[in-house]
Amino acid sequence: MYKWLLAVFIVVPLVELIGIFTVGNWIGGWNTFFILIVMGLAGAYLARAEGRRVWVEAQRQMQAGQIPGQSILDGLCVLAGGLLLLMPGFISDIMGVTLLIPATRVFYRQMMLHWLEKRMRNGNFKIGRF
Repeated sequence: MYKWLLAVFIVVPLVELIGIFTVGNWIGGWNTFFILIVMGLAGAYLARAEGRRVWVEAQRQMQAGQIPGQSILDGLCVLAGGLLLLMPGFISDIMGVTLLIPATRVFYRQMMLHWLEKRMRNGNFKIGRF
């Protein structure tokens, strides 16, 4: 697990920097900078709007006496998408936007459900360190 995290903290920023420099060479440094700023602002707006929509849906489900499982997974996707949009870089922005758009969020939700189901079936699903 720690090797995985180490790879993410080293490889992802390196790939993002290569992408930023490559795009900067193609369209210029200032244009690249402004694109990254606009993507961040648009992503923040989208994350806020989608987060609010997911929150309202979860409240509606709880008031109806239902378990808001899908809304919780959608909320996790929106949170991850918002965090990815805060990171400078094009790859993280693309992933962040796909996590925020409801039509593409279904794919990520299915991946999370599959991962949770697999962990539960194997008995490896633990909450906390206990």
